[in-house]
Amino acid sequence: MYENKKQKLASKKVFRGRIIKNILIAFFVMIVSLLIGIIGYKTTVPEFDWYDSLLNASMILSGMGPVIDAGIVLTKAAKIFASFYALFSGITFLSTFGIIIAPVLHRFFHKLHIDELEN
Repeated sequence: MYENKKQKLASKKVFRGRIIKNILIAFFVMIVSLLIGIIGYKTTVPEFDWYDSLLNASMILSGMGPVIDAGIVLTKAAKIFASFYALFSGITFLSTFGIIIAPVLHRFFHKLHIDELEN
């Protein structure tokens, strides 16, 4: 995937391409995760319309927490879904951050290793 320690540093054009590719992958992962949350909320909380489902899924996926109206009582199924979706969202958030930062960290450590070999 990336160059190994014996190869020279990738060009800036290749590096930019890697960053763009990884951002697109992370965006796709987040969209799929958001759709899972929207559909899950819509099916487990009958009082939620699509906008409420979007809002709650977005807030949990971003780590902010759910936005639930005080008048709505969640069913057991909704509570179970929300619990698992919150755990899933935490892992997804960390994973997408790792996907985005991977080319930057690789380039940084690769450059350090090249500098070390040259000295």
